[in-house]
Amino acid sequence: MKNQEKFDRLAAKHPHSHEFFFSRPHWSRRGFFKMLGAGVTASVLTERPALGEVVTRTGQQTISRAKNIVMLLLSGAPSHVDTFDFKESPGAPLDVLKPETINGVKFPTGIMPKLAGKIDEMVIVRSGRSWALQHSLGQAWVQIGRSPGAVLGDIAPNIGSIVAVEKEPEKTPSQVFPTFLALNSDGAVGSGYMSAAYAPLRIIPATTGLPDTDNPDGQARFEAKYDFVNRLDAGLRVNSPYGKAMEDFDRFYKEGRGLMFNPAVTKAFRFTADESARYGGNNFGNACLLASKILAERAGTRYVQITLGGWDMHQNIYTPNVLPALTRTLDNGVSQMLADMKASGVLDETLVVMMGEFGRTPGRITAQQGRDHFLQQFMVFAGAGVKGGRAIGATSDDGAFTTEAGWSRDRDIRPEDVEATIYSALGIDWTSIRYDDPFKRGFYYVPESDKDLYAPINELWG
Repeated sequence: MKNQEKFDRLAAKHPHSHEFFFSRPHWSRRGFFKMLGAGVTASVLTERPALGEVVTRTGQQTISRAKNIVMLLLSGAPSHVDTFDFKESPGAPLDVLKPETINGVKFPTGIMPKLAGKIDEMVIVRSGRSWALQHSLGQAWVQIGRSPGAVLGDIAPNIGSIVAVEKEPEKTPSQVFPTFLALNSDGAVGSGYMSAAYAPLRIIPATTGLPDTDNPDGQARFEAKYDFVNRLDAGLRVNSPYGKAMEDFDRFYKEGRGLMFNPAVTKAFRFTADESARYGGNNFGNACLLASKILAERAGTRYVQITLGGWDMHQNIYTPNVLPALTRTLDNGVSQMLADMKASGVLDETLVVMMGEFGRTPGRITAQQGRDHFLQQFMVFAGAGVKGGRAIGATSDDGAFTTEAGWSRDRDIRPEDVEATIYSALGIDWTSIRYDDPFKRGFYYVPESDKDLYAPINELWG
């Protein structure tokens, strides 16, 4: 890969990925506490950003093929060599995994038979590589597109929050659904330094639907009580003398009110036992079902994050209730979501992204019959017009390292490149830099955009 060394040198010259907050020469830890001692309070850290304070450095041409994103975060780090970069590893039970070659893509049809039938709709990236081998660090990295320990990393917003900010002007008054929805993702990164208005709405799907969207007193009585509350304290929340925090409360009131007694909410957020069964009858399947239903309403939701944990398989990886059981859950949920989204027409306008925080040790399994942490990883893309039925990149015979990058940058594909791809797919210039961060340092949508370090994977579209 001719550009890998060039990239490594540039990344080393601009060590954004590993530079910690207090390591900055002009802003020391001592200086931070000196500022606090001078009477500057934490309010400087929570001020709501001014949406206009954005500088676009290069005005890149974006892909602009997607209206929505579904991010499937496989937390715990799935084994790439047993799933989407399949290798016939020593000791692997081939009678269980049943590898077959489909359109030139080797795939374990025994543990993911339904997704095997969706290969023509998917692009599998096999030249992915993580930066970190620690779970919480890597999971946050995927969600914010940068190191959580880097400059501004500890207050960086979720990619979904950036999408919520960028897409807010496109919302119509009737589109009352939350822009950023996190399903089975209680640990999802929030809005960072930005307003809580752009944080994800975190819910666990249930047949009863979105909680607290009706009232036992009935709609008429509720409306009367709501009007009474507004007469009492609306003046404290609208153009509030107490600042942006109280104005955010007013926004929460209004957005919450829009979800109440709303038949579209009932239709999208509730589901039957039979619908759940089609998706596998579990929490992950229910989340995939909800993503399909909610996006089909086109009621304002643009970014859905779904988390499926349990991939940290250091022991007994091939035991039936470990890898085969979890891939069955993934197989049922994702395959049915793709099918339903295709039937409703939503898949054409939705980019589905699936990845973990890193991969697992290739070759022979460990003495504990498992696989440990490893940097090489896969990413999977579907929808939004991607040219499916193929793999991008290739790895060594054991899956230890990239042998063919498979894209124009001719190097490993990093989480930041995935972030740039998401923004580009949505028509968002990934080189944008905001100057509304607490220290006016400049928050890059994608780190070091002005140095052209990362880029969208345009090859997904052929």
